[in-house]
Amino acid sequence: MTLIYSIVVCCATMALTVSAVLPTLYEYYTLPKIETGLSANQSYFTLNGRNISLYSGALHYFRVPKPYWRDRLRKMRAAGLNAVETYIPWNLHEYEDGKYDFGKGGTDMQDFLDVKEFFQIAKEEDLFAIARPGPFICAEWEFGGFPSWLLRTKDIKVRTSDSKYMKYVTRYFDVLLPILALLQFTNGGPIVAFQIENEYGSTEGNGFEPDRVYLRQLVDLYRKNGIRELLVSSDSPTAHGDKGTLPGVLLQTANFAGNPKAEFDKLKELQHNKPTMSMEFWTGWFDHWSEYHHTRDDDDFGKVYEQILSYPASVNMYMFHGGTSFGFLNGANLNNAQIDNSGYQPDTTSYDYDAPLTEAGDYTEKYVIVKKLLNQYNKVLTKLPVTPAISEKIAYPKISVEKEMMLDDILANIHSSVSSFNLLSMENLPINNGSGQSFGYTLYRKENIDLPPNSVLTIEGRVCDSVVVLVNGVLMSKPLLYTEDLNGFGFWKVNNSKLTLGPRGLKNATLDLLVENWGRVNFGLLPQFNQFKGLWQGGVLINKEKVTSWKIYPIEFKKSWNNNLVGWKDPSGRWAPGPSLHKATLNVKETKDTFVSMEGWTKGIVIVNGFVLGRYARIGPQQTLYLPAPFLKNGTNTILVFEHYMPAPEIKFCRTPHFKTIKRKGLQGRSSSRN
Repeated sequence: MTLIYSIVVCCATMALTVSAVLPTLYEYYTLPKIETGLSANQSYFTLNGRNISLYSGALHYFRVPKPYWRDRLRKMRAAGLNAVETYIPWNLHEYEDGKYDFGKGGTDMQDFLDVKEFFQIAKEEDLFAIARPGPFICAEWEFGGFPSWLLRTKDIKVRTSDSKYMKYVTRYFDVLLPILALLQFTNGGPIVAFQIENEYGSTEGNGFEPDRVYLRQLVDLYRKNGIRELLVSSDSPTAHGDKGTLPGVLLQTANFAGNPKAEFDKLKELQHNKPTMSMEFWTGWFDHWSEYHHTRDDDDFGKVYEQILSYPASVNMYMFHGGTSFGFLNGANLNNAQIDNSGYQPDTTSYDYDAPLTEAGDYTEKYVIVKKLLNQYNKVLTKLPVTPAISEKIAYPKISVEKEMMLDDILANIHSSVSSFNLLSMENLPINNGSGQSFGYTLYRKENIDLPPNSVLTIEGRVCDSVVVLVNGVLMSKPLLYTEDLNGFGFWKVNNSKLTLGPRGLKNATLDLLVENWGRVNFGLLPQFNQFKGLWQGGVLINKEKVTSWKIYPIEFKKSWNNNLVGWKDPSGRWAPGPSLHKATLNVKETKDTFVSMEGWTKGIVIVNGFVLGRYARIGPQQTLYLPAPFLKNGTNTILVFEHYMPAPEIKFCRTPHFKTIKRKGLQGRSSSRN
């Protein structure tokens, strides 16, 4: 990393003298005054009447701590980029039905959500912007950005012209789009283009056809709310043709990892005399739990990027800076045409993406390649900033668990349990002002049940997404130790799963089923209509008899709840596997970025000063969680760990992320750390 930074600084120093006498990007394209926006009325782009090639990079403001927005944006501009692209997640901005957060809404994510300020900082850092408000965004983000409370409307069909769905889209866009309208380039802001929907052509298949009436409705909503800038769509033109766009209305752009000539040639065939652009050139890839960590060869990346620039075409690198899916906000894929959850693939918390900037904002070889190629191919010379320094990382001393709380102690802190004759999905729980439960865990408890010896528990359908089973507080289900365990009871791959509850007969026992939502699907064939979490695909049977009359506990781990937990106890020192909370204290003299190492733990989440940092799982590949300095404070910091199975006595820290996949006993899989 030191060598990479030295190369970047050297390049920046050589260009500094020249850059000092150049105009800024905004000076070049706005003086003497702004008259027109981004035009695609010819085979190349113009902005305010001047030729422009868009050299953009993706950065999601909701994946980066707000104090780091300027740093990341300046690093992008210093590489030679002239634009930043970002999605806008509906599920964060309308967190409950009819309730909004754009930076001061009081949610746990409010510090990430001042989208207006993000775009203003982008302009201050001399970058234009491309906005992708969806309403569907994919992005490896929970439910592709849709709020889970949409599912409470019976038979709703998202991503279609269904009136039940469009009613909510219209209400949300009537709030969001006026904010963005003020930030348009022609109004003096940075936004030069808006994307309608996202990879809509990929919905084709399994009896579903992309709904162009829906796309037309979205366009009308944009125009009604004062959006005048260029509207675009994005897909793979070679895979889907123009099925996900509105020819003549939307400029179609291409998404791909390689072979840009084939994609661009197809674009030219589909739309004549129009600019050619890649909205997503994939710089790397993301990880699912249980897979190996994905990386992309630097030379291959550079080769394809140069092919794009020399075509010539405009390009947005996806991602330029991946960031982190903090909390429970990672998405998932569905790798088959089934809608029963069997092909479910949840994403990790880290969204590093092997991008030009790492999850922690450090430079990689790809950054050096981008800077070099843009210096070679960009013919419009404007002033660039000095390359920012990288932040110092620290491995804080390990800390010991000081207090613990078992499952019953945790439930004693929940004062809004739900009594229901039948099982309910988390989305249909009558909580959160009628919006249900979006994230976290749902515990289904049946009290005073008689269990004969060797009783068999059956969960009909598939669990969404995993379940931990306890009887009288004793763990009955198998811990998740190896990736092969995902094929057994307790996980989404098994249909009508069965578990024997032990040889002892019990009277008036308590049965607990703790279900985790690992993240709703953001991409796959027809996943969008069946995104319920918890137990909902069938009943729960004991010895073939249906169990009814449940007490249901939503365990959401919201910040206000996390910070007010009572009933902590001194560690007992006994080995009692099962769901439990563990508390430790980190004393800090000066806050710095670090990584929390969870390699001694099994499966769960980490909470820092009340904020859910993210998930961990022994099976990997992710073994550490990025902890940015802004999440810490000088002095005392509280770290909580909610462990499903077997805890460790201490929490460790490191300077770099670690990745390792645990396949089975005796086989540790590949392991790596980024230096």
